[in-house]
Amino acid sequence: MILSCENLGWQARRKQIVQGIDLTLRPGETLGLIGPNGSGKSTLLRMLAGIRAPSAGAVLLNGQPMAKLRRREIAQNLALVEQHAEARERISVREAVELGRTPWLSALRRWSTADEAAVRRALTDADLIGFEAEPLHTLSGGERQRVHIARALAQRPQVLLLDEPTNHLDIRHQLSILHLVRALPVTSVIALHDLNQALLCDRICVLQQGRMVACGAPGAVLSDALLREVFGVCGHFLTDPSDRHRVIRFHTEFI
Repeated sequence: MILSCENLGWQARRKQIVQGIDLTLRPGETLGLIGPNGSGKSTLLRMLAGIRAPSAGAVLLNGQPMAKLRRREIAQNLALVEQHAEARERISVREAVELGRTPWLSALRRWSTADEAAVRRALTDADLIGFEAEPLHTLSGGERQRVHIARALAQRPQVLLLDEPTNHLDIRHQLSILHLVRALPVTSVIALHDLNQALLCDRICVLQQGRMVACGAPGAVLSDALLREVFGVCGHFLTDPSDRHRVIRFHTEFI
């Protein structure tokens, strides 16, 4: 058991934002979190990352209560890329990605060839070769997003949490990032808006008003009835003749 939560909940100003979430991640899987705006996806990710303390329940990392672990220990096992990651630092792209190695460094463990290799691999995987010397704050939103993803990859975590990682990315980089995440030897949780992208995940969990209303294989979960109830749309499933993958065509009217 790498990461799990039991009866997880969080409230603000007496309003329950997330409640009663039970979830156990399977080693190596890519889990998609989907739901309408305000359904609690970002809040759940921040609790799973140990950044937001839950109001109820607990998060377990490698079987240990996360609340009892040191931040350094959490960071050696888990990385989070937030939806609106800051980019105010006047540092270069390479320096930003190198920060991903911080949890592994200490007075007794200095920068090594292994750290150099991890940074180089992350830059390559995020398609940032040639950008290393660029000032981070001068990049476009999509380019900065790739830098934040590269920094998380440089951590070499067991668990990678991403909050809408394809926001601000052009379609080529949307697809490349999603395929990269699925190919990595890590367990991933990705909050997504695009339900066709969610079809590529191993499992998806659907949130509605802070509660998990469904969790399972995408083909089993994304039924026409669920699309109507949770998202307020009608979806027709089509099969792409080129590769036999299913895609969803959406309608705002129930026909």
